[in-house]
Order: sequence, then structure tokens, then C-alpha cells
Amino acid sequence: QLQLVESGGGLVQPGGSLRLSCAVSGSTLDDYNIGWFRQAPGKGREGVSCIRSRGGSTNYADSVKGRFTIFRDNAKNTIYLQMNSLKPEDTAVYSCAAGGRVLFRVCVLSEETYGYWGQGTQVTVSS
Repeated sequence: QLQLVESGGGLVQPGGSLRLSCAVSGSTLDDYNIGWFRQAPGKGREGVSCIRSRGGSTNYADSVKGRFTIFRDNAKNTIYLQMNSLKPEDTAVYSCAAGGRVLFRVCVLSEETYGYWGQGTQVTVSS
């Protein structure tokens, strides 16, 4: 059974960095697109970034472009989200998910298309 476990969240000051990990078990990274989503208190879930299962093309929300980087380590079966220049508005519970679909060779950040979810990890950006 496919399982995803996030780690790496925490408290960081504005302008700081964090690296989130999403460890995947029960399948290889070639079988599923992996997406990162976040949900801030009182708000809906927002797609942050995704990486395609084959080829590794990536997609980012406009709010994180140039600051966040998604990448994979096939040997560890893990997806990472490197978050730099963090802002208070990045505060949220971050979850990784597997599934998704591809449009014009790019993974799509639509949460309803992802069928497997991790438990989430809290990221708090505050001074």
C-alpha cells in the first residue's frame, strides 16, 4: 500500500529556509506524480508544487516561484521541497500527495486528482 510521510517542518524566522521531505513507500517515484500542498488556518488547501513521475518536470504556484524548489532522490524514494526566503504568509500545514495528472507534459496542481496523502507537517514563519 502506498504511504507518504512528511518531515522537516518547524519554526523559522522570515527570510529563513526549511527543507521538507516526503518519504514514499509501497511504490517507486516513477509510478506517481508527487505534489506538495499547504493549508493555512481558516483557508482552503493550496497547491504549492509538483514533480512528474517520469521525466521529472516540475510545476510551481506563482506565490512560491523563485523561492521554492522541488526535487527527488530516487535512491531514497523521497521528494524534497526546499523553501527559501520564507514569508509569514507561507505559514501552513504542508502535505505531500501522490497521483495527479499531467497536462501538456506538466503535472497539475489540482488536489482532487491526488489520491494518496501524507499526514502533514507544520511550517511556521514568524519572528
